Order: sequence, then structure tokens, then C-alpha cells
Amino acid sequence: MDGSSTAYDLIIRGGTVVDGNGGEPFVADVALRQGKIVAVGTVKGSAAEEIDAKGLLVTPGWVDIHTHYDGQATWTSRLTPSSLHGSTTVVMGNCGVGFAPVRVADRDTLVRLMEGVEDIPGTALHEGLSWNWESFGDYMDAVDALPHDVDVAAQAPHGALRVYVMGQRGADREDATPEEIAQMKALTREAIEAGALGFSTTRTMVHRTADGDLTPTIGAADAEMIAIAEGLAEAGTGVLQWVSDFRQMEHEFGLIKTLTQVSGRPLSFSMVQADAAPDQWRELMTRLDEAADEGLPIKAQVQGRPVGLMLGLQGSAHPFITRPSYMAIADLPFSERAAVMRDPEVRARILSEAPERGHPFINSLAGAYHKMFELGDPPNYEPAPEDSIAARAKREGTSPDAKVYDRLAAGDGSGFLFFAMHNYTEGSLDNTLTMMKNPNTLFGLSDGGAHVGAICDVSVPTYMLTHWCRDRTRGEQLTLPFVVRSQTRDTAEAVGLLDRGVVAVGYKADLNIIDMTRLQLRPPHMIYDLPAGARRLMQEAEGYVATIVSGTVVYREGQPTGALPGKLVRGAQTAPSA
Repeated sequence: MDGSSTAYDLIIRGGTVVDGNGGEPFVADVALRQGKIVAVGTVKGSAAEEIDAKGLLVTPGWVDIHTHYDGQATWTSRLTPSSLHGSTTVVMGNCGVGFAPVRVADRDTLVRLMEGVEDIPGTALHEGLSWNWESFGDYMDAVDALPHDVDVAAQAPHGALRVYVMGQRGADREDATPEEIAQMKALTREAIEAGALGFSTTRTMVHRTADGDLTPTIGAADAEMIAIAEGLAEAGTGVLQWVSDFRQMEHEFGLIKTLTQVSGRPLSFSMVQADAAPDQWRELMTRLDEAADEGLPIKAQVQGRPVGLMLGLQGSAHPFITRPSYMAIADLPFSERAAVMRDPEVRARILSEAPERGHPFINSLAGAYHKMFELGDPPNYEPAPEDSIAARAKREGTSPDAKVYDRLAAGDGSGFLFFAMHNYTEGSLDNTLTMMKNPNTLFGLSDGGAHVGAICDVSVPTYMLTHWCRDRTRGEQLTLPFVVRSQTRDTAEAVGLLDRGVVAVGYKADLNIIDMTRLQLRPPHMIYDLPAGARRLMQEAEGYVATIVSGTVVYREGQPTGALPGKLVRGAQTAPSA
């Protein structure tokens, strides 16, 4: 409570506070001064600005721990789409890919790596990256030099580190020598001491370069990984982020445990339900629980909806991209392409051809029409099996292939279909619910800034409120306090950012003011605003009345105010003193 007449920078009046601690919402005023929360309760003082929040939610800003803005953060101040969905802190450098450290001769290697793994156009990266850095510290300085709408933190990527130390041998996944391993350890410590929030790596066969090669870090020897963990131990801070297929479960999970023991630092890994191994997530959950019982700080990052591909002529994925007759017209502008595709002879020819296997998206799409859907407006990310393309085609007496084709070729060719690639093997989100409710999981995997031609999961923090707290009809919902805590305090603490994620005195003034009655996602669509005019999927939302970063309103009703208070976060941050 605060009964003084002290002047504040901003007072949010009478909102329903969901404070990030998991407790029941309560009505209160929230006063801000010099970027911090200085009063929560009945505030009688005056302020330079006041916001009437009666009937609205006041929450901490979302802390998104799994993004890929490594390039975007160097060439633009706005970390959209994340900042349009209430994220006030984003953590990039995930999955072992990034742009530092780097030698001049290896710049193209890192671009091809990011282009392949994260589907960010190489043309945009070549045009947008200034490359005015070599060390990881230099890279952080480059990010820090540009003001941003929200705070951004970086992790040191294993792929860039390996190529920097080993050159082409590292890219070719050769074993590192003891001397090279020692250098990687030293550079990891150096990056953490320069302000990297952690270290990331990938060991999944799905991650490949734009040339189709496996990423440099796949199969990295245990000795290399352990030395890197020792680098974190010497730095005394930082986290580990891990992606794996867990094809060799016993060894991989055992290595994860070893790394947390050696480093003394937390580790999180990505967990989804994949059709190829539909029960693997259950085994991972069992091992997670056992590790927690042993006192090991290991958690799994999960997502509250299907990991979904947007299938369309403008994007990176649809069932026809490898068919010869489609490939012959693939370079036409998408509206002209759609018109050509509607020609009956072209249509018959493309539909008669078999797709080439080998493209990772095409492999996922093959025969999976039961998981393809019209997304709708507002988007429905938990559609019923009877609404699938397969089910609708059967009812209409046509082939699923033809139905997909006609949908994509309709109109100007800008339409999309939704393919629930992961987390939807049984046609519902019940398994995802089980994952989210486990105390050893974290909300993550939005992939903000990545997969710009195929995936638009960056809106998942908004979806957690609309679907799981309000709209879900196909099963159990989640409570608002649980969801808010899960994407604020829990994610902030998981990466060592103890100064944010809670609406309480002393915490960083990163907040969302939300009208839950109006909160709604809009359908994803393609825009062409990356460097060199390259494409990216965009998705907006309605109902964010205001998003506040360091006490400054950066968005009102989804529109930028022009303020850019976002900073580079250098390393772990301490909690406010009592």
C-alpha cells in the first residue's frame, strides 16, 4: 500500500492484477517510477500518465525463452511478431545457431546454417547482417547499439563456436582435438562473462543446413560437451539449452544429467509429441521426474498447441513443391502461379505426379491429410478430426490431394492451410495438457523470428490465454494464474532473469494490460519486410490494451507508440531486495 503524494511516471488504476506468482487475481493500482514497480495497492499519488484499467487484466510481460531473433535484432528495433503478443523479454540464440563468434571466411557457413535450420531467407541475412563483430562480446555490443521495443537476451550457439574454432572441419562434424576442445571451453566462458545468458546446442537429425548437410554439432563428442559445461562452471552462471531426437535415449539423457552435474547449471530441452515416436515424450517425462528427484535442474520446454506448418504458395511448405510440373512454375509470382495452377491440364498433371521424398517438410506431409485443416478466423489450433481435409474430402467424394490443391490455388493464391505437425497425433491437445501440467516443464518453443516461411507459433503466449483460459471446449482448461505464472515468473527464473516476471514492488516494470473479452488472434499472413524484401509470416492480436517495457508504453492496442526502451540483457539478473 502507498498513501503518499509522491509523483510517479505512470499509474495503472484499478486493474485486475494477475501477478505472476500463481495466486488469485486481485484488484489494485500499480505505480511505476524509473522503470521499476514502486507501489501495488491503493495508490493516492499523482503521475505523469494514468491508465484506467478497470475491468482489464494487469500481468507481467511475457518472458519468451525460445526465439531466433539473432539476425533481426541487429538490423531492426522491433522484435515483431513477439512484441505484438505481449512478450517484453525474448531470449535468442537457441538450437545452437547464431552469428558469433565468426571469422570472415565462415560468415556464409553460418548464414547457410541459420537458413536451413530456422528457415530464415539467406537473401535477408546477407543483406541485413552488418558483420561488424567477430567475438561473441562484439556481437552483443552490436545488438546493444540498436534500441529495441522489448528487452533481448542472447545465448552462445554451439554451431558458430565449433566453426570458429575448427573451420570447415567443424562444419563437417569431425572430432575436435584436445586443443580445440580447450579453446571451445575458454570461448564459452568468455561469452558467458560477456553477458551471454547461456549456451545452446542441437543434436537432432531434422536440423540441417540450407545445403541439406547435418549441422556441425550433431554427434559432438561427450568430451567436447563436458568441456563446454566446465566453461559454464568456471563462469559460475548461465544455462544450457538442448535439442535432440533422443534416438539413443539412455546415452543422450545420461549426457544431459552429466552436463548439469559438471556445470552446476540448469538445462532445458525441447519436447514435443512426434508421430514417428508418439510415446517418447512419456519416457522423457518419466526421466525428467526422476532427475528432479535427484535434485538435477533439468526441465523440458513444451508448447501449448500443435507445432504447425502453414501450407501455402507463398510459404516454404505444401504437398506440391517437389512435383516436377509445379517446380516448373514455382518462380512465378504467387498470384500468377495460382492462375496457372487452375488450368485444368496443369492441375491434372501436377496431381498425377508423385512428390520427391527427402525434403523434411514433404516427408512430414506425406499421407497426413488427417492433420491438415482450414485454420479459420479466429484461428482454431485444436480442430476436430472430422474437420480435417481427409475427413472433408471423404464426405465430398474427392481426393484429399485435390482438395488441398484447389484450396491453395484459389483466388490470388495467398491462402494457407494448417498442418498440425507435432503434438497432434491423437487429434487433440490432451497430451500437451499433460506436458504443461508437469512441474518439470516450461512454456517455450515459440520460435519467434524463425521458420518465417512455414511456422507461425510466435503467438502461442496469447493463445495460452484465449484458448486454455477461456475458449477451450474439447477438454479441461487451465487457470489464468497458472498460465500467467508459467510464461512470466517461471520462464524468467529458468534463465536467471530474477528481476522480472512478477507484479510486485522492486521488479522491472514490464507489464501487459489486457482486455480478456476482446483478446483474440488474427490469422497468420505473409508480409515482405525483411531485408532484400524477403518474406516472413506475421500474426497480430486484438485485446492488448497496452504493453509496457521498463515503465514505458511501447504498444497501445497493437500499435507502436514510437518508444524504444528495450535493452540488451547482459547475463543473469538478481531479484529485487526485500
